[in-house]
Amino acid sequence: MINGILGRKIGMTQVFEADGTVVPVTVVEAGPCLVVQRKTKDNDGYDAVQLGLVGRVSPRQLTKAVKGHFEKAGVPPARTVGEVKCDPADTVAPGDKVLCDIFAESEHVDVVGVSKGKGFQGVMKRHHFAGGAATHGSMFHRAPGSIGPSAFPSRVYPGTRSSGRMGGRQSTMKNLIVVRVDAENHLLYLRGAVPGARNAVVKIVKRPARGKAA
Repeated sequence: MINGILGRKIGMTQVFEADGTVVPVTVVEAGPCLVVQRKTKDNDGYDAVQLGLVGRVSPRQLTKAVKGHFEKAGVPPARTVGEVKCDPADTVAPGDKVLCDIFAESEHVDVVGVSKGKGFQGVMKRHHFAGGAATHGSMFHRAPGSIGPSAFPSRVYPGTRSSGRMGGRQSTMKNLIVVRVDAENHLLYLRGAVPGARNAVVKIVKRPARGKAA
């Protein structure tokens, strides 16, 4: 079976459990998606399906190659496409619908997205350094401190944590719990936070069973 779906982050809210416990959740508009391409181990080296997130897209934004790709599948063009794994025995064909009802409440999932870009940041915000003294004439309040000895090796080791670009890269939140499934409105309520800003595209994937590879 297909183990994932594409969606769009709506925002965060909270829901109440039966005993009154407040649960912070992220609402994701998961799908509907259409299968654009079926990839097999014989042809592509692995088993997966390419999904297209249903949404309006201007034909002027599509190249001839992209138009031909969707026309071959017999599905309308999608702005966002992505791949998810599937079982080799699945009889999935282009044009099939994938909806959020493939998930169940209390199921564990991984959510893949692009984190919010923070721009150029210092070591205290980027790596959670403690910083220097803030009194007695100190001039190293937010400085990184020593980055290596001068005598030996007389250089900075690769990978030394420093200031730089923060965020704006692929991030995965693992083992989130599906709190609620609203199949009628294509909504998933996931416990906790997921990467990205509002309206960011995310991929929701089922957790593999214990003892099995992802």
